[in-house]
Amino acid sequence: MKLYTRGGDKGETGIWGGKRVGKDTARIEAIGSVDECNALIGLAIAMGLPGDIGRMLETAQNNLFVVGGELMAPSREGSGTSLPRLSGDEIQALEGMIDELDARVPPLRNFILPGGVQAAAQLHVARTVCRRAERRAAQLNRQEGVSEYVLAYLNRLADLLFVMARAANHSAGAAETQWAPRG
Repeated sequence: MKLYTRGGDKGETGIWGGKRVGKDTARIEAIGSVDECNALIGLAIAMGLPGDIGRMLETAQNNLFVVGGELMAPSREGSGTSLPRLSGDEIQALEGMIDELDARVPPLRNFILPGGVQAAAQLHVARTVCRRAERRAAQLNRQEGVSEYVLAYLNRLADLLFVMARAANHSAGAAETQWAPRG
């Protein structure tokens, strides 16, 4: 199988069922943002994180492929194919990870500036792209409908990435910089 097909050379791509859509549609924007988030998570893992955080992130990366599949194949009825779907289980798992990591860091009293050690800063970048993916999925939801689990998963994943950045800084002994409002 060749990597290139030339099928997208005119600004369109195929989605589940063979339909062609513009690469600038809400659906493809959402899928692209999910893909960017996944790549940025991979970069954070490559920068070196405590072992359990790396394992949690690999689980999230696998689930982001499911999210992408859900966004790519909005309706699978009559297809004869069973692609994985999210359920409430993945969201509960994220919540468990959030609670576990949040217990390791000092309570948050103010907004903090994204930064710290390189891996933590990278997790903050992944978080912001995850929020973009969530916004794009919400836009698609208003237009065509999206699984409630996709929206909840992206929302919770961004929360997890935030607390992971805090935990990465904490485990490295890096102080968090609090936001200093003017006035």
